Amino acid sequence: QVQLVESGGGLVQAGGSLRLSCTASRSISSINTMAWYRQAPGKGRELVARFTVGSTTSYADSVKGRFTISRDNAKNTVYLQMNSLKPEDTAVYYCNTYWGSNYWGQGTQVTVSS
Repeated sequence: QVQLVESGGGLVQAGGSLRLSCTASRSISSINTMAWYRQAPGKGRELVARFTVGSTTSYADSVKGRFTISRDNAKNTVYLQMNSLKPEDTAVYYCNTYWGSNYWGQGTQVTVSS
């Protein structure tokens, strides 16, 4: 079993930056799939960025060039650096991993004001 705890959300003006953190309750060094999703009000949950096998990264088209996913296996933590934030990035951001089962964090709110 894996518990995920997100942090780093908040209120920021358009054009600003935030860095989200997701810390796992166990070592993530052998976990290939670590991802960030988001859910805006009235919308479904969408994939933002993820690591897959071989530490390959992929991003939603809407965040390419602005967001960067990274990981520190020694700290059991995955990060999401978000730059040039836009009001449409406003959402609850969730950390996700698959380790036999799908695991989710509790989410962290990101609000971008115009």
